[in-house]
Amino acid sequence: MENPEENKPVKKAKRQATQAELDHPLHGVKLAFILESLVDFYGWKYLANEVNINCFKHNPTIKVSLKFLRKMEWAKEHVEDLYMDMIEEDIYKKMLAKKKADNE
Repeated sequence: MENPEENKPVKKAKRQATQAELDHPLHGVKLAFILESLVDFYGWKYLANEVNINCFKHNPTIKVSLKFLRKMEWAKEHVEDLYMDMIEEDIYKKMLAKKKADNE
């Protein structure tokens, strides 16, 4: 007779994130948030000029753009780079502080 314990799949131990990964500014930030923030700050026209993809140029939507970015790593990396540049800008920091103050 077979032992039911032998047929159970073995659980893999979850890998802990390194401190460098935890300290990275994109850690825990969802792609949808990144794209929405870029659209709010720059607009679709600027994004279409910076990242040459049709889903930013012709009838752009968040849903279609996310689908494309998840498939094309090069485009996702370019968008993430734009986001990193944006969060370092003083204008963005002031806008974010104003939004927080308005919500309180």
